[in-house]
Amino acid sequence: MKEGLEKRIRKLVKKEGSPLMLISRDALKQQYQRFQRKLPNVTPYYAIKANPHPEIIKTFISQGSGFDVASAAEMNLVLSLGASPNKIIFANTIKSVDDIKAANKAKVHFMTFDNEPELYKIAKHCSGAKVLVRIKVDNVGSTVELSLKFGADPDQALFLLKKAKSLGLKPAGVSFHVGSQCTNVENYIRAFEISSAIFGEAKKIGIPLSILDIGGGFPIRHFDDDNHITFQDMAKHLRKKMKRLFDRDVQFIAEPGRFFAGPAGTLITQVVGRTFRNNKNYYYLNDGVYGDFSGIVFDHCKYEFKSLRRGQRFLSTLAGPTCDSFDTISLSEDLPEMDVGNVVYVKNIGAYSCASAVPNFNGFKPAKILLT
Repeated sequence: MKEGLEKRIRKLVKKEGSPLMLISRDALKQQYQRFQRKLPNVTPYYAIKANPHPEIIKTFISQGSGFDVASAAEMNLVLSLGASPNKIIFANTIKSVDDIKAANKAKVHFMTFDNEPELYKIAKHCSGAKVLVRIKVDNVGSTVELSLKFGADPDQALFLLKKAKSLGLKPAGVSFHVGSQCTNVENYIRAFEISSAIFGEAKKIGIPLSILDIGGGFPIRHFDDDNHITFQDMAKHLRKKMKRLFDRDVQFIAEPGRFFAGPAGTLITQVVGRTFRNNKNYYYLNDGVYGDFSGIVFDHCKYEFKSLRRGQRFLSTLAGPTCDSFDTISLSEDLPEMDVGNVVYVKNIGAYSCASAVPNFNGFKPAKILLT
């Protein structure tokens, strides 16, 4: 398999140049179908912030996915590509008035919130919207903590649901996010327990809830030898807890982003310069942290760097092409000795890479994206 990929990389570099971001449609579909097999009672809403490339979105539309959007621009993108308004959740708990108006006009009436002022905005500009209260939950062991900025304290949930109802909105359920690349299943378990208690208390006061949004955070492998919990094992725990803690008629949804897009991406770069500094090889690549390695900064991600070269490995530094010293990809990689033109590639980099790249900083463009 490795030999086949590397042979393909050589052909593509010869034909297209580099850097290149390869996105596999088959891998996108496989991840979607894997999610459905392991969590058959959970409806996925792809979080397009992970990678909003139109062909990726169209692939998931063809699979029947819903979509998690954070802005009117994201919403309009998925609508323009053929997504149905009733398959979109506006899952940013802080929305501008203009974006709420745009959602109302587009008939996107499913939203999250985590504070009282947001409810007043939604009630005024998207009356009758169906809303989920997002609560703060543990993010222990997750690569990116998402409860630092979002989520109401759970003891405020009932008050906020009552307020939503009093404003003419439709309080439908609870939302949470355990943090991105979560390898601690206890985050989910605890979040289920808290959410179940909120469902029970809401029912007592005449607000029956029907939807639980379990967010995203499902882990993928970035390294060949990663030994953290697998999605398959995590899903077993989640299915058991959902069955035990919630009524049969509760609808579960999720917002996978990295899990869907990450494994589909392979980034191909080339060495454009080399030197020997600080007693090790320095290799300068034609892509860096301002480009498709932006996930190192914004996603706190670590990647496995592979070379087409063989031979003895040496401690090496990888840097990007810009004139900013911040553009250092890694200070300690074991790599064979390379020359200008040699290829360095990274698998499982389809999420939070090209999506958060800075276009044309210092005149360097992000990688050309090829759907394969």
